[in-house]
Amino acid sequence: RYSMMADASPLPSVFVAVDTPDVGKAQALLKQVCVAGVGVKLGLEFFSANGSQGVKAVQEAAPGVPLFLDLKFHDIPNTVAGAVKSVVPLGLTIINVHASGGAPMMRAAVQAAEEAARAAGVPRPLVIAVTVLTSMDEIDLKAVGQSVPADEQVIRLASLAKECGMDGVVCSAREIGLIRQACGPDFVLVVPGIRPAGSAQGDQKRVMTPADAMRAGATSLVVGRPITSSDDPSSAAQAIVNECKLSSK
Repeated sequence: RYSMMADASPLPSVFVAVDTPDVGKAQALLKQVCVAGVGVKLGLEFFSANGSQGVKAVQEAAPGVPLFLDLKFHDIPNTVAGAVKSVVPLGLTIINVHASGGAPMMRAAVQAAEEAARAAGVPRPLVIAVTVLTSMDEIDLKAVGQSVPADEQVIRLASLAKECGMDGVVCSAREIGLIRQACGPDFVLVVPGIRPAGSAQGDQKRVMTPADAMRAGATSLVVGRPITSSDDPSSAAQAIVNECKLSSK
């Protein structure tokens, strides 16, 4: 199964979702969990508060940690290309866009990532697409005019992303098998909505345990509150990484 970064380093099995606007909290959390060999995912809340300087501060707290900058770009192609070129010099592992932005936008993002990485002398980040947000179920999709079932829409968008040269997609664990069948074994599948057995589901409506997701064929998992809200984030992260390793045996 494909699980490599653009520079041929292995992708971590787990990215810890750090959802805070506080740089100090993000740095402290990362220092706790990086010993487990995880990556970190920074999203809109963090980036809106701190920008590129905040990302650099987090990277300084744990040099070399794989970083997924989860900003889900969705705009006209030129604007998305410009946004991609602005963040690639940070030396990221993964960036993403909304597949629903369409083929020209996705192609522009891939091309911009290649050009910016070459100009900055850094490895090109993997460019992946968001299919259907894991917070949305069939009722939510119908409310926004999407009448086909969620898994059908996911496959349509994942296949389009692959055609556009994207490295993979963000998807729900329940769609892994369908996407593997449609897009093949080398397509990167980054899977949020992961909750260890017995933990609260929160606002994620399509969820699965770490072991189940890895057995289904996920490349990397995104785990937030089960680690970040734990009394011992380091142990919580290590337990999930261990569960992922056992599931592959």
